[in-house]
Amino acid sequence: MKAPAAADLLEVDQIEKSFKETKAVDRVSFGLRNGEFVTLLGPSGCGKTTTLRAIAGFETIDSGRIAIDGQIVSDPAKGLHVAPESRHFGMVFQSYAVWPHMTVAQNVAYGLHHMKLSRAESKDRVLRVLSMVGLEKEVDRPATMLSGGQQQRVALARAIVYEPKVLLFDEPLSNLDAKLRERMRLELRRLQAELGITSVYVTHDQEEAMVVSDRVIVMEKGRIRQIGNPQEIYDRPVSRYVAEFIGSANIFPAKVREVDAGSRSVLVEAQVGERALPLRAVFYQLPPPLGTDGFVCIRNENISIAASGASAAPGRNVIAGIVQRQINMGSYMECLLVANGHEIIVRAPRSVVLAEGSAVDLLFAQESCLYLEN
Repeated sequence: MKAPAAADLLEVDQIEKSFKETKAVDRVSFGLRNGEFVTLLGPSGCGKTTTLRAIAGFETIDSGRIAIDGQIVSDPAKGLHVAPESRHFGMVFQSYAVWPHMTVAQNVAYGLHHMKLSRAESKDRVLRVLSMVGLEKEVDRPATMLSGGQQQRVALARAIVYEPKVLLFDEPLSNLDAKLRERMRLELRRLQAELGITSVYVTHDQEEAMVVSDRVIVMEKGRIRQIGNPQEIYDRPVSRYVAEFIGSANIFPAKVREVDAGSRSVLVEAQVGERALPLRAVFYQLPPPLGTDGFVCIRNENISIAASGASAAPGRNVIAGIVQRQINMGSYMECLLVANGHEIIVRAPRSVVLAEGSAVDLLFAQESCLYLEN
């Protein structure tokens, strides 16, 4: 993994952290440009929260280096570990962590006590950030009288009121209901863009990561598996793990039979259930050697359904299938089909109505069929 550039406002360079025999973070490196919003994404136990806590200084790293705005804050080789309160970051926790005995304004002002501001300056900052998060009318209200979404806004206001260099989010929306979570994603992104604060966001929710991020860092077992903008991560996953974790896809084992380096395409023998079928796919990494075992990945929404026996246009792949059932998902139809004993899921328009048990052809373009080496 390439080390972060020297100009990055936040630099995380080859950090490692173990708990007894378990390596929670394994040689993780990335950098954030000034004002960038980057999400650490992965399942429980992938190392994302430990990485965030290491940036904050709540965890001491075993090796590697962390720097904020050019100042090294963690470097075990030099015996250096700057205390959290001296790292100039703000943090928004999953649990809100509002003080129940304080008003909204008192909660937000709490982080200003160590800055030695005048009472007027402190009040002005508090009112300004509460206005930003839409709580200017709740200044004197007890924090516990607010809704979950409002309490999360208080937590955000408290984190940004002292103008930190880096803002850290630890799964801040996971306790909210689905509708409120959707609204808060957009609100967080708007506020971050307005403030221009460099931000690191931790979540296991891939849809959330796609909405809020400039770049996404996908993690697995303590390591980074891919870094890219949301569209790159979705359209060009570098591994089966990333393809399955981000969005929904149909994935088949495949063996490379032909390689066309010029068009960056391969002809593979894909194992679709009980049969091996020829499929054409594209690749974005190095050309795979002939005979290589890998996988082909087709996103559910990139498959079209046609009457059985329909001829495929040039550059399109065909798999024959049998309709098992359809589920109306509101904005689309989820279609479950079986091909040679293998289940295939297709996301189709609502206008597609299929009879259970009917024979159909599944068509998908070569460009939407991706070859993955692992």
